[in-house]
Amino acid sequence: MRHDEPTRNLESEQPREQPREQPGEQPRELRRILRLFRPYRARLALVGLLVCAASLVSVATPFLLKEILDTAIPEGRTGLLSLLALGMILSAVVTSVFGVLQTLISTTVGQQVMHDLRTAVYGRLQRMSLAFFTRTRTGEVQSRIANDIGGMQATVTSTATSLVSNLTSVIATVVAMLALDWRLTVVSLLLLPVFAWISRRVGRERKKIATERQKQMAAMAATVTESLSVSGILLGRTMGRADSLTRSFEEESRQLVDLEVRSNMAGRWRMAVITIVMAAMPAVIYWSAGLAFQMGGPTVSIGTLVAFVSLQQGLFRPTVSLLSTGVQIQTSLALFQRIFEYLDLPIDISERRDPVRLETIKGEVRFENVSFSYDEHEGRDEHDGHDKRAPVLDGIDLTVPAGGSLAVVGPTGSGKSTLSYLVPRLYDVTGGRVTLDGVDVRDLDFDTLARGVGVVSQETYLFHASVAENLRFAKPDATDEEMHAAARAAQIHDHIAALPDGYDTVVGERGHRFSGGEKQRLAIARTILRDPPVLILDEATSALDTRTEHAVQQAIDALSANRTTLTIAHRLSTVRDADQIVVLDSGRTAERGTHGELLDRGGRYAALVRRDARLEPVT
Repeated sequence: MRHDEPTRNLESEQPREQPREQPGEQPRELRRILRLFRPYRARLALVGLLVCAASLVSVATPFLLKEILDTAIPEGRTGLLSLLALGMILSAVVTSVFGVLQTLISTTVGQQVMHDLRTAVYGRLQRMSLAFFTRTRTGEVQSRIANDIGGMQATVTSTATSLVSNLTSVIATVVAMLALDWRLTVVSLLLLPVFAWISRRVGRERKKIATERQKQMAAMAATVTESLSVSGILLGRTMGRADSLTRSFEEESRQLVDLEVRSNMAGRWRMAVITIVMAAMPAVIYWSAGLAFQMGGPTVSIGTLVAFVSLQQGLFRPTVSLLSTGVQIQTSLALFQRIFEYLDLPIDISERRDPVRLETIKGEVRFENVSFSYDEHEGRDEHDGHDKRAPVLDGIDLTVPAGGSLAVVGPTGSGKSTLSYLVPRLYDVTGGRVTLDGVDVRDLDFDTLARGVGVVSQETYLFHASVAENLRFAKPDATDEEMHAAARAAQIHDHIAALPDGYDTVVGERGHRFSGGEKQRLAIARTILRDPPVLILDEATSALDTRTEHAVQQAIDALSANRTTLTIAHRLSTVRDADQIVVLDSGRTAERGTHGELLDRGGRYAALVRRDARLEPVT
């Protein structure tokens, strides 16, 4: 990776490459795609009927023309001529009306299928473990939902209808051509197998290019998401990398241009040859009929010849369309593969079939001989800095009584944040168990865990919405009074009330209109509003100055009287009054006790306190 391309995609951050296509893989994929349309088969059947009816009506027009040329005009039968002409007009009207109806139904079905796919992918991602998102770029995920599914729009909205329509038209037209003259029909169809083979080759080429194109679009989307966020802009400007980021984006965009050109030009000359040959077929038919007449062979009437050429021209359009549809289907398989890749991601953390639901949660938390390590597929813990192959926690035995408080301290990489993540099941233990009120958290339903455990992490996340909407994310039905009370408890109400728009103030992208301390207090207020029996504070006051930290800590202490609190902290001033303090070192319990007991012991905790005293700013 070049030094001027810091946002280039890394292979390790992407879902794994799909293996090379195996024999029989395409039919399986096609069957899976067809299953997406199964809930709408009644409407699709109606589309099929409309398509068949339109095709049959359109095929009748050449026969009406034959009768006009061979019978009505030569015999001067004005009444018959009028009826036949009226029949041709009605045929065009009926065909057009049926076409509009089938487009409406097929488009509705196609859009519903796209909605189902988007919802399925989003729902699947919502169920993925935290590890998936630590190794996957946000732009990649967004590209799968927006670009890949969006790129399938033409396929799912019109391809099925086009396939049925064109196939029906081809069959009906060939039957009609055989009825007029089988010899001319054989001449017309001689090259169709060759055309089908060519279009299949073109489709394979475009599918391969489409896969590369979508990967490049995902990489570019990831670059945009990262570098044009508020944090990305700040980093790029302060590091003087704006020009290099622009050059990196320019290179990625240029690669996408090349892939788009290759995709559109792949097989274009071969398909052009097919078009030329098909367009030249009427001349071949006229030449064949004239040659047969001169050599004393069977003659063909003018009406039959004109009707046959009309049918052949009618055959030309759906045949070329069928070949193009085949190419489009093969190309779109690349998009479906990328979507199915996400839909097939294994769910690491799932709800049991018969989960336990606790109506009343007291809040006792136990860690019973807990061990944890990241398997080879997972990434590094962003907070604790653990390598994925190293054990993170080993033999942890802790009990936090309902309403009690536990503080976990230790050096970076000791496993503090990981320990706290095991309670709300952001990760699952690899050994032992974590219990809430005596029930293994893996046996609890997700609703119980969400109601029972609240988390305020050191990385505060706020939506680009109003203050009120951000707070009510925790409790959508919260009243204004409840919201204000939570904000007061977090020492942020007065600041919000002083803003021109008050609680309707939009916080900006990731809350950048507020300071770090204000964002942290908003996050605390949001969790307080949810009122969970168990509160996890993962460096929750790390962004606060000493004065603000003291104010927020007073509010937290007051609220913790009837709440089980698990505090992860580097700054030991926030944990002095905890009922129990545990010092972790390399994933093991090094010390435990109260603040006074650990100071008297003069061990690792005492050393951490002395370190904090040296680093404490002078006021």
